[in-house]
Amino acid sequence: MIVDGVVDREGVPGLATRLGYSVRQVERRLLAELGSGPLAIARARRARTARLLVETTALPMTEIAVAAGFASVRAFNETVRELFGRSPTDLRGGRRAPGGEPGAVVLRLPFLGPLHAPSLFGPLVANAVPGVEEWRDGAYRRTLRLPHGHGVVSLRPRADHVECDLTLTDSRDLPVAISRCRRALDLDADPAEVDGALRADPALRPLVDAAPGTRVPGVVDGAECAVRALLGEGAGMGMGAGASTAAGKSSGWAHRVVREAGEPVPDPAGGGLTHLFPTPQALLDLDPALLPPHARAPLTALLTALVGGVDLGAGADRAEARSALRCAGERVLDAVLTRSLGDPDGFCPDDPAVRAAAGGIGLPVTAAALADRSRAWRPWRAYAARYLLGRTPT
Repeated sequence: MIVDGVVDREGVPGLATRLGYSVRQVERRLLAELGSGPLAIARARRARTARLLVETTALPMTEIAVAAGFASVRAFNETVRELFGRSPTDLRGGRRAPGGEPGAVVLRLPFLGPLHAPSLFGPLVANAVPGVEEWRDGAYRRTLRLPHGHGVVSLRPRADHVECDLTLTDSRDLPVAISRCRRALDLDADPAEVDGALRADPALRPLVDAAPGTRVPGVVDGAECAVRALLGEGAGMGMGAGASTAAGKSSGWAHRVVREAGEPVPDPAGGGLTHLFPTPQALLDLDPALLPPHARAPLTALLTALVGGVDLGAGADRAEARSALRCAGERVLDAVLTRSLGDPDGFCPDDPAVRAAAGGIGLPVTAAALADRSRAWRPWRAYAARYLLGRTPT
């Protein structure tokens, strides 16, 4: 939540309210676990965002200070110098990144390699909702609903980074947009640690060696993820090889509700992006006849919970999220929580696609036996599932 800018927007009291603790409890827990309080963590986040913008964009320092969330240019300069030992001008070092249109920023999102781009971008494209997402000119593009406005992002895989082209209506949303893009692409994963652990299982070793650096795709909006899962009865949420037909059905229903309830936005690149995904309130206000019959009751229950304040974003309360999704069934619930909350150990042995993939390499095919075998993969079972599901093209 701090990475998503909650402290910057709502202060520590707002963070405490979201977590269901007192301010003192939040500060005490963070100090005990991380050695820093929420304000210090938020300050470090602003500094990292600022450094990224200084080193990879041509934005003026004054604009970077505002975009990174600093109250003043002086605070920006002092924080950068204190944390990195160099001034913003020294960090830039005379480099000039390419400029762009007003409100547009092009930057590099670094990651720990390797990164297996086909297994990451392929499922995102296969499950894309027309008007909200598309693959164009070698990049995954989508619209973003952000705290202060909206944006359009283009994400293009490169050898050692992901090229991120962002157009925002409000520069204050830049840190949040960057954070959500990184989360959607699982760019903060450590593939050496994950792959090293999974290679210990002889059955998984060939899969890891064939596609090292496989990631678990995340989401830019937890509520959107849950709604799309219910529209397709979980279709494509596992993002596995057999999801293409079901994912098409899910995207079809999602496209319909986007046309009816989504907010129109312009595409700065003249592509096929036309709308923001609808808010929970806009979907709740829709004529139920526009929703698939199988999803009307569970969707209404989910949307009511979301409008009532349930959070499905990163850092959300897992018990509260599970309660809101209890109407969806275990398979959809586990898939949504894995992608929305970023659980690296999320695993559903009941998923038919996972069981079929496991059987294909000699692993148990019953849910109970597969669950027992999967204990050896902890805490990386979500990645193990991605390796299993990636055995054949999506």
